[in-house]
Amino acid sequence: MFCNVTCQVLYPSPNFFSNGKSLVDNLALGGGVIFKRVFMRIQLTHTFKDIISLDNLLAAWQEFVRGKRNKTDVQLFSRHLAERLTVLHESLANKQYRHGGYYAFSITDPKPRSIHKAKVEDRVLHHAVYRLLYPFFDNAFIYDSYSCRQDKGTHKASEQFKKFCFKVSHNHTRTCWVLKCDIRKFFASVDQAVLLGILSLYIPDQDILWLLKEIISSFQSTEAGKGLPLGNLTSQLLVNVYMHEFDYYVKHYLKGRYYIRYADDFVIVSSDKTWLKAQIPLIQRFLHEVLLLSLHPDKVYIRSLASGVDFLGWVNFPDHRVLRPATVRRMRKRIKENPKPETVQSYLGLMKHVNAQRLSQAIVNDYGLWKNEQRYSE
Repeated sequence: MFCNVTCQVLYPSPNFFSNGKSLVDNLALGGGVIFKRVFMRIQLTHTFKDIISLDNLLAAWQEFVRGKRNKTDVQLFSRHLAERLTVLHESLANKQYRHGGYYAFSITDPKPRSIHKAKVEDRVLHHAVYRLLYPFFDNAFIYDSYSCRQDKGTHKASEQFKKFCFKVSHNHTRTCWVLKCDIRKFFASVDQAVLLGILSLYIPDQDILWLLKEIISSFQSTEAGKGLPLGNLTSQLLVNVYMHEFDYYVKHYLKGRYYIRYADDFVIVSSDKTWLKAQIPLIQRFLHEVLLLSLHPDKVYIRSLASGVDFLGWVNFPDHRVLRPATVRRMRKRIKENPKPETVQSYLGLMKHVNAQRLSQAIVNDYGLWKNEQRYSE
């Protein structure tokens, strides 16, 4: 699947920005302000032919179609499946493939998000690419990146956060400080040229890079060359590839031993508040100068664990965690609007992961009340 080659990658040192100049200026100046990191970077050995093979496309279809067989566009595609997969294969082999457009719609999860849905043939191709690239890149990622990865997720990230806080606080006998940050408009701000540059460090096959460029450049958010669509399976992988450069910087250059990232949210846990405060400008400048991203100005703070740290949907304390007040309000509103057993059970399942015995009982009581009100109104 992969081999190792020696690569030289430039990373800012902790005093990199002390002269006030930009990344481009400092690269031109040289003078030792950049660490030149020489290390073994794994290289993808899968080829373009592996990705576009009919066997891989058929396997991708079988993964894609799960849970979607009742969709009209999927049914139309499946009626002539062999022909459509063959046409897709040939267009890719001849470099005539062009990614189609997107159908856009919005969801609230809980904040409004714009989802962009590609055509069926494009989504099947996304699965074909993902099938071979995900295992390769997953092997390269740091352990404590938890978004859109197998055997990871919010619960695993939350448990790791709990363990980190336990270690730093010496069993909650010392003050534990947490730097919490959020990247502003994450998916919309990904720079496509930077992303392709990062991918080229791992993928020597130029035909695969051509295909990835076709997928990546099929979408733009605020301007040409910016953004990844939330609806693409490949986007889940590509944002982790993009942010792995930052993960590596935090772990190996800032020495953030107790660092966790989930998508665009990340925390660094430490017993030294002064040290955490000193990392903020370094983080800001690395994101801005290297990845062309920025931190959300209202979502960067340093707080003690004892005062409560909002991370991954819960407010975390030394010996327990609770749901956000906004989550509780939204939960009660949805149950009142749709008082079905499955709705209530899904929220009761969520509350098993927090200290919410009283809230769980209140939800059960409210459900009975609203269910009776609905029955009488009928």
